[in-house]
Amino acid sequence: MEAQNLADFPRPVHHRIPNFKGASRAAEHFPRLQAFKMARTIKVNPDAPQKNARFFVLNSKKTLLVPTPRLRTGLFNKITPPPGATKDILRKCATSQGVRNYSTPVGLDSRVLVDLVVVGSVAVSEKGWRIGKGEGYADLEYAMMVSMGAVSQGTPVVTIVHDCQVVDIPETLLEDHDLTVDYILTPTRAITTGCERPKPTGIVWPKISCEMMGKMPVLRSLHCREEQAGKDVTLRDKHRSLPGARAALSTVRSPRELPSLESGSLQGDDVPSSTVYVGNLPRDARVSELKRALSARGAAPSRLTWQGPQRRAFLHYRDPAKAWQAISRLQGFCLGTNTARVALARHQGASGPAGGRAGEPHPDP
Repeated sequence: MEAQNLADFPRPVHHRIPNFKGASRAAEHFPRLQAFKMARTIKVNPDAPQKNARFFVLNSKKTLLVPTPRLRTGLFNKITPPPGATKDILRKCATSQGVRNYSTPVGLDSRVLVDLVVVGSVAVSEKGWRIGKGEGYADLEYAMMVSMGAVSQGTPVVTIVHDCQVVDIPETLLEDHDLTVDYILTPTRAITTGCERPKPTGIVWPKISCEMMGKMPVLRSLHCREEQAGKDVTLRDKHRSLPGARAALSTVRSPRELPSLESGSLQGDDVPSSTVYVGNLPRDARVSELKRALSARGAAPSRLTWQGPQRRAFLHYRDPAKAWQAISRLQGFCLGTNTARVALARHQGASGPAGGRAGEPHPDP
């Protein structure tokens, strides 16, 4: 696409869903699809080639959902244009800036039903087999939507690409978690793939790492829900420390980057990533009271280190997955009239820039 000057801003198009000349023309097929006409709620990815698709959804007065970038703050944002918005304003709402300015989060408990899904692609075959950037976000978004009941096997999936992106893809490249597409829209064609390969049926937890769990609160919440439902939610690296944790523990930070209040005082040279910090506890809190509250939340640790005078405690779990599950379950946790601060503990090495002793755990900022 770069060599033949088919790419469009932002360039170069490597390592991204490529924008291309003719993307607006390709999107013009979108409102003509019967699936579009019947849909009330449509999820469209936030990439540049799908900007016009987002505009068509808004202009047709349908509900537009856009995934949050890299899923770090949730799963969806609903785009709500201002009252009486003109077409020019709707076009602004469909841009990346508009998505930021006119969006509101959609929670897991919203019971949203998505009637049509639009994803970006790097390459796609006429059989409906798709390749993305290689990071798996579109596949994971869809799997998360399945887990929360927002989509089903019958929910159509559309991709918008340049004609040169429609290529033969060996089936051997596909895995069970890979998302397939039902419609391919290009500047010259609207292709119905007739793909019969099953779409993902939910999150494949053995492919999820603790690092991913750490970066995506919504993923932690779904993990907690599915575990409570009795499903096998074993992670890929359940018995390993979080990737990158050691580097994070040894990173020297300036005092302004560290919490000013909550420096721990556990002895020892190693605090594993399966330790959770709980701070801002009431001054008169008792350890027995905390233990009962943790049990009620389903977050009872294997061991608890109580530091009542400092209004904090450290919860020790068997592995990082259990620690992240506890953090998810303790969101909004209150003891007495205090809302506790809950975070993964990190090990403060050497001299402790915030004034603490060597070997002390701190909340992970």
